[in-house]
Amino acid sequence: MNANGPGVDGVAPGALAARWGAPVCEWRAALGSTFDLLHERAAHGAPAGSVVLADTQTAGRGREGRSWFSPPGGIWLGVLYRPGAAGFHPGVTAIRIGLAIADAVDAQSRGVRGTPAAQLKWPNDVLLRDRKLAGVLCEARWQGDTLLWLAAGIGINVTNAIPPAVAATAIALAEVVPWVRRIDVLDHLVPALLDLPTSPRLAPPECARFTARDWLKGRALERPRAGRAAGIEADSALRIEAAGTGDVVLAREGSVTLA
Repeated sequence: MNANGPGVDGVAPGALAARWGAPVCEWRAALGSTFDLLHERAAHGAPAGSVVLADTQTAGRGREGRSWFSPPGGIWLGVLYRPGAAGFHPGVTAIRIGLAIADAVDAQSRGVRGTPAAQLKWPNDVLLRDRKLAGVLCEARWQGDTLLWLAAGIGINVTNAIPPAVAATAIALAEVVPWVRRIDVLDHLVPALLDLPTSPRLAPPECARFTARDWLKGRALERPRAGRAAGIEADSALRIEAAGTGDVVLAREGSVTLA
């Protein structure tokens, strides 16, 4: 374990764990995927709240097997959750993590004239200026019907370069806040991630927070169902007003394609 290595912006992993209240923080200069290491640690008994960070990932992944470009300068973070009395719901947890990321981003860009609030695109993207800033992926491990743990993988573009091929659809926070540091984002974000509610449904205030940041609401969709996005349910399902009838159908998984 790299407990006293370089860490993030000059702060060693042991010091990061102490300032965030994490039981352990593990850092790697390069890693295939924070997910893979987090699952390995969880299988060997790592406690809830364990944090894994990498300066770069060589095999970062997103939803549906997509690769995630993870160069130096971004936040490539894994956090381990273990079920409490109520357990964790992966989709609900992803929404809660998205809200925490959006709050952390707004905290960095507050006071920058003309900067809009970070927005959330169901099911797992954080947008800034209508471009993708961050993504969340939750992977659960089960034993029969028993949830053993939930690994959350988080990728945030901070000061890393954005490849020209995706510059029209992706953004780094440094484009809006040139002085931003990864440690500043993490100091706001990680304590919030370690204090997430564990209930399997979003509370009304959480739903209201999502609604205020809902990038999809009112937009015409082709996938996961044809219709118009109409917010989310407390169980994280996307509400879609079906084209022609106005009936509301629910989508609990799948990617979004605009019509």
